[in-house]
Amino acid sequence: MSHAEGPRGTPVAEAAPEAGGATVLVVEDEPSIADVLSLTLRFHRFDVMTAGTVREALALAERTRPDCALLDVMLPDGDGRALGRELRACRPDLALVFLTARDAPAEVVGALGFADDYITKPFHIDEVVARIGAVLRRTRPGDVLPQRPPLRYGDLELDETTYLVRRGGREVQLTPTEYALLRFLVRNAGRVVPKEQLLRHVWHIEHAAESTVVETYISYLRRKLDQVGPPLITTRRGVGYGLA
Repeated sequence: MSHAEGPRGTPVAEAAPEAGGATVLVVEDEPSIADVLSLTLRFHRFDVMTAGTVREALALAERTRPDCALLDVMLPDGDGRALGRELRACRPDLALVFLTARDAPAEVVGALGFADDYITKPFHIDEVVARIGAVLRRTRPGDVLPQRPPLRYGDLELDETTYLVRRGGREVQLTPTEYALLRFLVRNAGRVVPKEQLLRHVWHIEHAAESTVVETYISYLRRKLDQVGPPLITTRRGVGYGLA
């Protein structure tokens, strides 16, 4: 998958979604991009269906009732915009978000004439999750994700429904990947979590001990969390990370 055609950033992945999440139909003919999108959305507790063609998408949409369709504009057997119009004709309440390498103003304006959002490639995977969440909050207010009690550790609070983070009562803005890393550390508070375990459970990466993605995101978290309180994340050199 080339950088020009796919997402920027590293996907997060975990177990299957919990019941009650919104259903997203991902229509993308590039398997690697479709895999990244589906893994990340499932991590964020969306139910996900995938299709690589217009024909497959129509068949899936007919059998099920997705809440949102994430559509590539250029598909092997047709135009994603025409597919969007057909899906919307059958389901007026369906949320539509387009993914495309086309970023000309006329293309954007034309798509937004009937769609809810438009994301150009290359994209950041966190941005896609955020935009789908924003669209669904407009189309399914109060009904996108099940309510869950917040996670707490000291003066830190993680809202598992809205993905908001507060420390000492002050909101801390995190990306979905930063949130996923912090949540895993909170759930494993009291122990040092090996880097390999973080790679496996947060990024769904196996056998990549030389990767620096963990160190990079730990640095991002420290920069944001330490602005509103004393240092929270500890490092055990050669082992991993934990919470103070």
